[in-house]
Amino acid sequence: MALRVYNTLSRDKEPFQTVTPGRVGMYVCGPTVYSKSHIGHMVGPVIFDTIKRYLTYLGYQVSWVVNITDVDDKLIIQAQKDGTTVKELAELVTADYLECLSALSVDGIDHMPRATEHIGEIIAITSGLIEKEFAYESGGDVYFDVNKAESYGKLSHRDPDDLLAGARIEPTTLKRNPGDFALWKRSKPDEPSWDSPWGPGRPGWHIECSAMSLKLLGEHFDIHGGGLDLVFPHHENELVQSESYTGVPFASYWMHNGLLTKDGRKISKSDPGTIVLMSDLLRDYSPDTIRLLVLSSHYRRPIDYGPTRLAEIDRGLQTFYRAFERFEELGNEPFDRLDAPKNRAAWEGGSSPSLQEIAEHRTRFLDAMDDDFNTGGALGELYDVVHVVNRMAATLTPGSPAADLADYRSGMVVLKELSQILGLFQKPQVKPEVGGDALTGDLLELLIELRARLRKEKNFAMADEVRNRLTGLGVVLEDGAQGTRWRIEPKR
Repeated sequence: MALRVYNTLSRDKEPFQTVTPGRVGMYVCGPTVYSKSHIGHMVGPVIFDTIKRYLTYLGYQVSWVVNITDVDDKLIIQAQKDGTTVKELAELVTADYLECLSALSVDGIDHMPRATEHIGEIIAITSGLIEKEFAYESGGDVYFDVNKAESYGKLSHRDPDDLLAGARIEPTTLKRNPGDFALWKRSKPDEPSWDSPWGPGRPGWHIECSAMSLKLLGEHFDIHGGGLDLVFPHHENELVQSESYTGVPFASYWMHNGLLTKDGRKISKSDPGTIVLMSDLLRDYSPDTIRLLVLSSHYRRPIDYGPTRLAEIDRGLQTFYRAFERFEELGNEPFDRLDAPKNRAAWEGGSSPSLQEIAEHRTRFLDAMDDDFNTGGALGELYDVVHVVNRMAATLTPGSPAADLADYRSGMVVLKELSQILGLFQKPQVKPEVGGDALTGDLLELLIELRARLRKEKNFAMADEVRNRLTGLGVVLEDGAQGTRWRIEPKR
């Protein structure tokens, strides 16, 4: 199956064809850095990081741009509340954002430009739009005239009159039309400002993305992404101003991810119970838990989270962690250091029934990714692969035949190959605290020995009671060919 991508512009899945053969330019709208990152800020980066990983796996050279909006009304208001400067606030919040990206293994961003670093380009585009009579100056502001662009509304597929009726229009007497949007804003006293042909001011929100994408990716690039809430007005305005300025198509594919909800409620500052800072989440859950949450359904669908859902994902991940532990027990290197294929054709496979089963799941995983980056479907196949390698591992010891150990290792290579496409398990696993000193381990070993004696005496009811009571305390027993192992799962 060749890669197909859903395009918001056409409302259809389209074969993926790049502007330049073998290369992909991708621009994704980043944060306005006025408050620390919550989980909603991580949805887009995780999704598009995975998209870049897969495109790279397919052989494309990908240049990925994520912008930072470091001057905006929200920043100005928050800085005033905090008694700091816009620049200082932006630096603090940007640092927090970068830490969260790093924790979640979002490491594929190639350029992270800031609006304040591209004032010259913003002024040049604004001047060009005035010259082409798509924009006009009024009282020190510059507005885009939506009535001058016949294609306005083509991204959101709505009539321009309907768009204007549904938009939150800032009241002002400076506009020709209610729906005209600001390219340049006159600065008020004590606000950040830059000199321009229209007087001291600062950029409007939409124009910065046009300026940065045109500079870093060119007039026509491949993918423009962001949350579904950005289709209108941000992306609609960005598209019309860019194409009016250049006269060529702006982005070939417009991709929009679904939004996040918490226990069915929209994340909103007006509903404080829905806001959870990433720094707090990362203290309670592993980065893989959060990343898997985001990828657990198709990217265009909404994602709902809460303690119950996160705990469910946490439990599911234990299957993988047990596989990694067993892999090392059988004389292999840590899973995160395992070398795996970086492209589709590199895995050689094998003839054993287990490897043939893994090959089928691998094919279905890649087919799911080819179908508009369906990570939810791909994850299902990844779980199937780990179940197969765990079955293989259950029959092995370090002294097993070399061919059997080689087949098992080959299956683990596929697990690594596919999980790295999703950006999972990229870092060494941090094992949970066992909850005590050496005495804890000694007591558990004593209980395990007692349980073994009960089973030998065929007192299975009492043996099961020991296991069940330990499970209730968060102690998991795993019976295998090498005996019984234990671990303590962290409580949520």
